[in-house]
Amino acid sequence: MTTLTYQPSAIAPHVLRELRDHDDAGVVPRPYAYDPAGAPLRCCLRRSRADERISLVSYAPLRRWAVEVGADPGAYDETGPVFVHAGRCGGPDPASGHPFAETGALRAFRRYDAEGHIAGGAMVRLPDDPAGAQAAVDQALRAAFAFPDVVLVHVRAVEYGCFLYEVRRP
Repeated sequence: MTTLTYQPSAIAPHVLRELRDHDDAGVVPRPYAYDPAGAPLRCCLRRSRADERISLVSYAPLRRWAVEVGADPGAYDETGPVFVHAGRCGGPDPASGHPFAETGALRAFRRYDAEGHIAGGAMVRLPDDPAGAQAAVDQALRAAFAFPDVVLVHVRAVEYGCFLYEVRRP
């Protein structure tokens, strides 16, 4: 079992229900079976498997967080594409470690303050070994939360700029 200091958060089940009806751009999702390469699912924080029914939906993670905590991110609000299961799923496995920590991948760690304004960030190339990749993610999150004004970190894939998951200050 992996114990993480900084817990990655999947998209909450009540938000997934909304996104499966109409996404954050107001579009009705169109489920399909994804290829075996595996899409990064934000509902359960793992890669999709062959023939699983998934949807690509528009999601506004900072906007939804801001509504929850009463913040006003202003121009920092953004909407982007994320993959989710087309139907209910079991959610993430808390013992699986940091999700999407593929070896050699580039990850951006974007920091936000209590108002939802960007408070800096870092780009990290994950090492080529799985244990090193997990340690690099943990180290990047430790560095981000070393800034006392940081309350939230969004982890993104640099290659596509996609939101992968959020981590809140413990």
